[in-house]
Amino acid sequence: MTSIALCQLPVSHDPADNLDQAVKALAQAAERGAELAVFPEATLTRFGRRVGEMAQPLDGPFVTGLAAAARAHGVAVIAGVFEPGAGRVFNTAVALDERGELKAAYRKIHLFDSFGARESDLVAPGDTPTVVELAGLRVGLITCYDVRFPELARALVDLGAELFAVIAAWGSGPLKEDHWTTLVRARAIENTMWTAAVGQAQNPQAKDGFGVGHSMLVDPLGVVRGALGPTGEIQVFTVDPAVTTTARATLPCLEHRVLGPGRP
Repeated sequence: MTSIALCQLPVSHDPADNLDQAVKALAQAAERGAELAVFPEATLTRFGRRVGEMAQPLDGPFVTGLAAAARAHGVAVIAGVFEPGAGRVFNTAVALDERGELKAAYRKIHLFDSFGARESDLVAPGDTPTVVELAGLRVGLITCYDVRFPELARALVDLGAELFAVIAAWGSGPLKEDHWTTLVRARAIENTMWTAAVGQAQNPQAKDGFGVGHSMLVDPLGVVRGALGPTGEIQVFTVDPAVTTTARATLPCLEHRVLGPGRP
């Protein structure tokens, strides 16, 4: 079994302030027995026209500081950053192990050009589904708008994922919170997969509407095992691989696939 902290933070535009928040949250998670701490998308800085200025390389102060905290507390970390690119930034999920070593950097594939927003104006898409081993689990990385695309989740299954980590800065709006909870549960159910989904908390000082909270841990049959509210909060929950084994014996839908790798 693996203890996972859902670290739902309100994110500001200041990377130094956000790093300080994240380091303190990681210490709290470690005190509560967490082996893996999952932070939101864009933990480095809030979305906005200045993300190009705020973006940092993966050996910059934000990831380096987070890695030092991971090493100090012996807790693996997943967090969202913006990484400089050629003209546009990458929206990157970094995965650090309990020694603070960078094990993977997933660049968000599906960009949020919906509901009147245009993430692609500022962000370049990635192209590689990514699974990384952290805290004894093979974790498939999913960032925000990615969760609307079941083919990405299924690709992560085929790469051997045992847990989905969905990180988000979900925008508010009509039906948006309902979409969030429905989509997270759907990805868990259709893949009989533990799913840890962590969004930014509401930031009362921000006017852009990003960050609705409602982080959750969902089991392989879609049962919400732990749920947070809209504000800043850190909670630790347990993922039991035996639940996956039982769920897949009861509901062997992955075995019943007709379409997929090596199938007509």
